[in-house]
Amino acid sequence: MGARPDTDHREQMIDDLARRLDSWNLSTPAIAFLEAHKPLSFFASQTLLAFQPLLTLFLGEASIGEYATLLEDPGSVERVICRLEELREHETPLG
Repeated sequence: MGARPDTDHREQMIDDLARRLDSWNLSTPAIAFLEAHKPLSFFASQTLLAFQPLLTLFLGEASIGEYATLLEDPGSVERVICRLEELREHETPLG
């Protein structure tokens, strides 16, 4: 796998990923998926690489490897979950 992103870049990637998922209304399913698969985060990161051709449509080709590196670390996965929860808390209810 590639070099780990520095702390600022990692936080920016986490924020970008969480915001994309939130904009697609996928916060709740993403949190459930990430919580359930935290112990398998390394394998999930490898799956990102396997599905790279399809995922480039959503994340951009250059960033797939960076996201795979990010998600192989359980601490980063937890940070993504926390960021998604923060974004959900700040949503304004409809109505």
